[in-house]
Amino acid sequence: MNVERILAAKGAEVVTIQPGARVEEAVALLAEHRIGALVVSEDGASITGIVSERDIVRELATRPDTVLGEPVASIMSSTVRTCTPSDEVDSLMAVMTDQRIRHVPVVDSGRLAGLVSIGDVVKSRIGELERDRHELLEYIGAR
Repeated sequence: MNVERILAAKGAEVVTIQPGARVEEAVALLAEHRIGALVVSEDGASITGIVSERDIVRELATRPDTVLGEPVASIMSSTVRTCTPSDEVDSLMAVMTDQRIRHVPVVDSGRLAGLVSIGDVVKSRIGELERDRHELLEYIGAR
């Protein structure tokens, strides 16, 4: 299975935020959309960085009085691991596990095309295993 199939099932909408937006705006977007990360982008198509709930919590622990008023660019991860729609889910799962990444933007022809979370990857893998199980049970029952 490839990433494109995950996006077909979950949708390709990506919530983005501009680098100059305040961290408190990022918190509001995360809560409003019930998501764990935002792609930081000037134009909604290019990727400047990524900011997650985890990034915000870490910064709140060290500077709780100021971080919410700071720009997202001050706390985002600027090195962003991406994938393409044609990437295999198994290899993406390995990268996410090895590098301890929970969210990977999908880039197609140089433009942001979606966002895949570790939850999306696990859900797709469980679906594959369930289909395999069902097929095996049908095969055994047909004998």
